[in-house]
Amino acid sequence: MLDIIEAESGPDPTATILILHGLGADGNDFVPIAQELDLERLGPVRFIFPHAPEMPVTINNGYRMRAWYDILGFEADAAQDETGLRRSQQLVEALLKREKERGIPAHRIVLGGFSQGCAVSLLTGVRHPERLGGIMGLSGYLPLADRSEAERSSASLQTPIFLAHGTHDDVIALERAEASRDALQALGYQVEWHEYLMGHAVTPQEIEELNAWLLRVLSAG
Repeated sequence: MLDIIEAESGPDPTATILILHGLGADGNDFVPIAQELDLERLGPVRFIFPHAPEMPVTINNGYRMRAWYDILGFEADAAQDETGLRRSQQLVEALLKREKERGIPAHRIVLGGFSQGCAVSLLTGVRHPERLGGIMGLSGYLPLADRSEAERSSASLQTPIFLAHGTHDDVIALERAEASRDALQALGYQVEWHEYLMGHAVTPQEIEELNAWLLRVLSAG
């Protein structure tokens, strides 16, 4: 099981939001952003911020850092670390299983992340055997896209997806995110798309619109 940071907005949470950080960060990265969310009307919410394992990362000359998978290149056609992606998928599945064992049903769990965390969230969410409350993908992309149709679960088609990206992202190009959006929509997913005048970052407007989406999908759940 991954090391995690966990916080609850009140006793006996009825929903869980699981947020995966980006390359080289750790679970602390999104704690301040989560604290800006106003989800009081949903009742008590549990936040989980896992720390990715440390591993050598090719694009950083093999330097060890927290990463959900190796990155061999930032180009859309660069080889993907399928082994690392699948390993992280299983680690996240273990966290989802733990939440369900703690009494939070799948449709009350939102899975999301930033950059690499977005990629692993999309990879896992579309393959999860139950409908999740939602998948939120910030400044990332859909990995192993050519496998998604064959490997997606039918239940996941009912999972709402929030995708947001910066128009000036110099790490993951906007076009790659748009291609991921289009691929998901072509598979039948309901994707709420947002783009912002920013780089590889998070903006206050994005947090505000993410807040509204979370209220909507978890209220419906």
